[in-house]
Amino acid sequence: MKRAAIYARVSTGKQAAGELSLPDQVNQCEGFAKAKGFELAEQFVDRGVSARSDKRAEFQRMINLALSPHRPFDVILVHSQSRLFRNTRDLLIYQGKLAEAGVSLVSITQDLGEGETADVLRTVVGALDEYQSNETAKHVARSMIENAKQGYWNGASAPFGYRTYAAETRGARIKKKIETDPAEAEIVRLVFRLYVQGDGQSGPMGVKRIVSHLNSAGYRNRRTQPFRVQFIDKILRNTAYIGEHWFNRTNSRRKTERPKSEWVPFEIPRIIDDALFYEAQSKLDRQHPLKTPPRIVTSDVLLTSVAVCADCGAPMRKLTGKSGRY
Repeated sequence: MKRAAIYARVSTGKQAAGELSLPDQVNQCEGFAKAKGFELAEQFVDRGVSARSDKRAEFQRMINLALSPHRPFDVILVHSQSRLFRNTRDLLIYQGKLAEAGVSLVSITQDLGEGETADVLRTVVGALDEYQSNETAKHVARSMIENAKQGYWNGASAPFGYRTYAAETRGARIKKKIETDPAEAEIVRLVFRLYVQGDGQSGPMGVKRIVSHLNSAGYRNRRTQPFRVQFIDKILRNTAYIGEHWFNRTNSRRKTERPKSEWVPFEIPRIIDDALFYEAQSKLDRQHPLKTPPRIVTSDVLLTSVAVCADCGAPMRKLTGKSGRY
């Protein structure tokens, strides 16, 4: 008797709305396994992840078991091939690995048979799935860009200092806009004041000292956790606080910045005035190690720790000597 594993998956956000639910996928696979006389051995479910990438926890767990010396199943059942892959490259790579391990892939709604012809058909189906996925992504991106142009907030959490609210309902869709969160906005203002002016008892503070000041005073972030250096640094550099925010600035897949011509300006309430914000930027630039050469400021020689010996690389220092010789 063949042992079968079931893999089920739904995508993120609105893309999952038109997909068969996870329970339905599992139920239909269980019915198929029973009709074929398969013994159900394992079940793997990925919630809210895309099949464009293989970075899925349950998918990877399933593959590791399938390729292990004592694999617990011989067949992987899916409702449709798109549940496993929407990337032709991954389809070919993993199909080859599983075949070598003696594990077959079966789509219960796409009976492609077995053998070389089935492999070709499976590749064609995979290419069509990838094309459909790319077209869907383009449509979603166009919709989100138009949504931003109309002043509505797209999905992600609002920057610290802001919150979303339901501005309009269109059918089953709730259109959200963004507004200032009074409590968080006050913390943002405090961060900028401490960085540029100090607390009134001492001079301007550094980022680490601001973190200590906030945490010791009982301030917490949105998740009720203590503040961290990276979080405060991000606040100080965020142009949203002077009303400058852009949608579509970053390619979420590649984690790279898009050309500025593709950015969509988004109107957002101002929290910090220009003078305070740009004074903070100036200080950040002066203290940035890639923009300001390191130096020992306590020395009366500005080249201390900068000038080095061309032969051994040791730092050059001023040394006093005898009889006026150095």
